[in-house]
Amino acid sequence: MNILGFFTDNILRNPPILLGLIAALGLILQRKSISEILEGSMSAAFGMFIIDAGVGIIVGSIAPINGAFQQGLTEEAQVGSVLTDVTFTEIHGGEVGLAMFFGLILHLLIARFTPVKTIFLTGHMLWWFPFIFVAAGVEAGLTGWILIIFGAVFSALYWSFMPWIMRKFIWDVTEDESFLIGHPTGMLSIISGLVARKLGNKEKSTEDVRVPESLSFFRNTSVMGALVIFLMYLIIAIFLPIVVPEGQNTFFYAVTQGITFGSGLLVMLYGVRLLINQIVPAFQGISEKLIPGAIPAFDVPILFNYKPNAVIIGFVVAMITSTILIVIANTFNLFGVLLIPLVVTSFFEIGGAAVVGEGQGGLKGSIIGTIVASFVMVLLMGISVIVFNDTIRDWLLIFGGNDFSLFGPIAKWIGDLLAGILQ
Repeated sequence: MNILGFFTDNILRNPPILLGLIAALGLILQRKSISEILEGSMSAAFGMFIIDAGVGIIVGSIAPINGAFQQGLTEEAQVGSVLTDVTFTEIHGGEVGLAMFFGLILHLLIARFTPVKTIFLTGHMLWWFPFIFVAAGVEAGLTGWILIIFGAVFSALYWSFMPWIMRKFIWDVTEDESFLIGHPTGMLSIISGLVARKLGNKEKSTEDVRVPESLSFFRNTSVMGALVIFLMYLIIAIFLPIVVPEGQNTFFYAVTQGITFGSGLLVMLYGVRLLINQIVPAFQGISEKLIPGAIPAFDVPILFNYKPNAVIIGFVVAMITSTILIVIANTFNLFGVLLIPLVVTSFFEIGGAAVVGEGQGGLKGSIIGTIVASFVMVLLMGISVIVFNDTIRDWLLIFGGNDFSLFGPIAKWIGDLLAGILQ
């Protein structure tokens, strides 16, 4: 257990080290020189670290919005009434770690011996999916090794099959079949892509939107993102003044948060380019020697580099659509729990869905696909907070509305059937 804990905490849950070691292994298998191995592995680690830093900056710039809504709503909606990710991990962290370990073994066996050649490399998601599926098992009343195996099997199936199922949607955007996306945007992206394919128009891309020369700065993704967040803070401050810390000027606080968000985008996209340039060639060694035909699945920010305007458009459309739907759901108490706007999911998961929609139906497809995906996001959120009412409901209120909120409840219902058989 000590060895497993060391391996999990220091490698599997540390994306820069994980990707650096994988790059080193690939380069070693290709018989590269010590200099090339060191440079390639360190560059891959640098790229992943920069991506993580950029994501952290972005999340930090939008986190106060979530906090304001949590404080602004009634006590019932506030986080902390049931288990959080920290308290759940304190109780069930051992089961999550073991489910992660055995799930990875099964995942690699699937890649080695079946036509599904996914290798899931999104480090933090290697933890969060066992976390979700173990919570589903706990909700169903499973314990011990049954719970661990339950979490491992569901995790391995997700890691293997979801990136593989959505591969053609991703390849239509990237025109590059050397990698996949391993992220809980999966079902939202597929829905957006299918809707965009039917209702969109690929002739007009989000990246081809023409603006007057005087407004050409709108074509700069980081500038556009900064302006969106600036305006969002100004509007939210009208209805929820607590979004602005006491003693700070509203206008300049909004400016600061906008600049922070735009800077995070710049950092993240630079890290994406650096990682792709290093890890994909290095991974060829693993594909050739260990798991023939293996294709790495990366975090969703990798996708943002291809259609950055679609990401911002998707974020704006998702925030507007989902917030309206959440207000309606809360007004009529549709789910028995007050929901809060899904800021993080609207940017990352729906951002990915908007890019996929753009690949299938251009600007129009991206917008329509995002709107439909936003409806699904809120519905999934409502269902999952009911299903996980006794475990991780409050964590899902912030990070749900995606594949966590779809496959978690499915796993719980299967767990109910399994528990009924074992009793």
